[in-house]
Amino acid sequence: MATYSSKPAVINRPIQEIFDRFSDLSNLQNQLKELPEDQLARIGDVKFDADSIAINTPQVGEIKFQVTERVAPGRIVFGSPSSPIPLNMILTLKPVTEDSTEVVTSIDVEIPMMLRPLIGGKLQEAADQFSKLMSQLSR
Repeated sequence: MATYSSKPAVINRPIQEIFDRFSDLSNLQNQLKELPEDQLARIGDVKFDADSIAINTPQVGEIKFQVTERVAPGRIVFGSPSSPIPLNMILTLKPVTEDSTEVVTSIDVEIPMMLRPLIGGKLQEAADQFSKLMSQLSR
């Protein structure tokens, strides 16, 4: 199992408020529409429904993440049933102050050691991008 973690992003919102936003992910779809055009272009084709996130990329196609675990107030785990390899994305929330929260995205993936140099950079980039997206949508 390999793990790729984003750099921590701090959001100026209480941890419970951010966690509550993940009780229905479709709320994030509406917020996505409010982002500036340049940010939308960098994010790419992302769709949210109540319990899943679908990311469409030219290199891989659609990858869908389903919420498999919500541990209030600090951990949300997404599994990927459509992935050909075992893959989980974990969103970890940690309070910094009463009104700010640190967000870290980790991707746990079961890939052979010899493939890690080939796709590890893309997985790291995906973890960083998802963390940025969550911080932008949580403002």
